[in-house]
Amino acid sequence: MSHIKNTDKQYVANTYGRFDLVLTHGQGSTVYDEEGNKYIDLATGIAVNTFGFADEGWVAAVTEQLGKLQHTSNLYYHEPGARLAEKLCTRTEAKSVFFSNSGAEANECAIKTARLWAAREKGSDYYHIITLRNSFHGRTITTLAATGQDTFHTDFTPLTEGFLYAEANNAPSVEELLKTHKCAAVMAEPVQGEGGVMPLTQEFMENLRALCDKYNTLLILDEVQTGNGRSGHLYAFQSYGVTPDVMTTAKGLGGGLPIGATLFFEKSNGTLKAGQHGSTFGANPISCAAACHVLDRIDDTLLEEVKAKSEYIFSTLSGKPGIKSVSGLGLMIGIETEGDSGVILKACMARGILPIKAKTKLRLLPALNIPWDDLKAAVEIIAEEAEKAL
Repeated sequence: MSHIKNTDKQYVANTYGRFDLVLTHGQGSTVYDEEGNKYIDLATGIAVNTFGFADEGWVAAVTEQLGKLQHTSNLYYHEPGARLAEKLCTRTEAKSVFFSNSGAEANECAIKTARLWAAREKGSDYYHIITLRNSFHGRTITTLAATGQDTFHTDFTPLTEGFLYAEANNAPSVEELLKTHKCAAVMAEPVQGEGGVMPLTQEFMENLRALCDKYNTLLILDEVQTGNGRSGHLYAFQSYGVTPDVMTTAKGLGGGLPIGATLFFEKSNGTLKAGQHGSTFGANPISCAAACHVLDRIDDTLLEEVKAKSEYIFSTLSGKPGIKSVSGLGLMIGIETEGDSGVILKACMARGILPIKAKTKLRLLPALNIPWDDLKAAVEIIAEEAEKAL
């Protein structure tokens, strides 16, 4: 075992089921291990490295900001944070933004906002929030409570109260809870990532918007993983044509640096007042500069490329021997295999490609600009290994 693995096992809390692989450096969608082996990365740090490893433009934007301000606190104004907020609002029609450090924190902010909004608008007993079964919203005590999977709740009870779970793509189950409970919001991922890369249907998304309007609750969309170009739109809600009242995002926004954002639309804007929420590292200038660069790069040309690559993966793998189904949106893809996906994943790694898993599926989250040659080579290997595992 390498020195790095030994040191990690001795000193790092054992909370991750790591692959037996030490990564050392990369460029774009290519990454190397400590033995010099080369891999095509299909995971991007779980949808974080928007343009892959050590992207030259991204590195330049971060480096320039490093020489100016690395941190200021939110007691002062600074240019990268203001510029990023403007970009997010103008490209989504949101009215304002709160910056944090992660998706879980962005979701915590959305939950606090919903409860505060409902208390003012409807009364303090309107605090329930409906989420969907099979969802995932984070690992804090409150976002675990929001997560609609019992397996994540084990060992951490009592969780934050007030969360109700409806069935995904089943509008009557949502409405029944809205009828029988005093609710502040409905919260959903456009694509349930950790739940198996399962998209919500167009009809269901439209029904969620209509139900939230009917019962005067906020619609919160969790775009932590679907956001920042991954869906083939800047944000997935734009592909559905359904505007939320609150939207959260993180992961790919910083392109490799930690940043989360909670976007407030017309109905929720202005709910949080001075002193009611905060984050020491929120709107960190370096992370904001990175995010500005990421958003500037996600233009119509790149989004069309994401859609084309998505179509290629779907059309190439669907119906192939050993593959039951392909699901997802854009470059957020789940592959249900006939054989054991864990065995297939290890075989793919041995052949130099790095997918990950979501439940029992292979999961692909490549860089938005992954070279076509790399993508085609990787998809061919996945197809071959899925057939071998039959």
